[in-house]
Amino acid sequence: MAQRIKGQEVELLVVVNGVPQTNLTDIRSFDVTPSFEIKEEEYLGETSKRFDEIFNGVSFSMELHFEDTGILDFMQTIKDRAQQRLPGTTINVKATLNFPNGQRPRIILKDCYFGDTPIGFGSRGDYGTFKIDGKCTDIQVLN
Repeated sequence: MAQRIKGQEVELLVVVNGVPQTNLTDIRSFDVTPSFEIKEEEYLGETSKRFDEIFNGVSFSMELHFEDTGILDFMQTIKDRAQQRLPGTTINVKATLNFPNGQRPRIILKDCYFGDTPIGFGSRGDYGTFKIDGKCTDIQVLN
């Protein structure tokens, strides 16, 4: 039987300096892309290329709905760190995948940095959204 999971089985948590940001829970989408570069070289006398790869970190994106002012506090933390007002601040993202067979692997994005963080209100009837695009130095999977 397939052990597929849906978004409802994924728990996300943003952690700033070891403190879970429990007010950033209305997450609509989450995408993670580990980035690798393929190196290739050709040599005389060989019939095929040789390959190697380099790990170039991880990019990710999420979209959240406003639940309270915690999103604005988080945006201020990102801004203050970028302006060297909060040196040493570490931001990690943890995703827990709850499989139907009871397995709960965790994906941890370590030492995250952020690009643009737009806030939007599409129309009078739409919920406010906060989008995050970022990169991090490492990804760790814990089974």
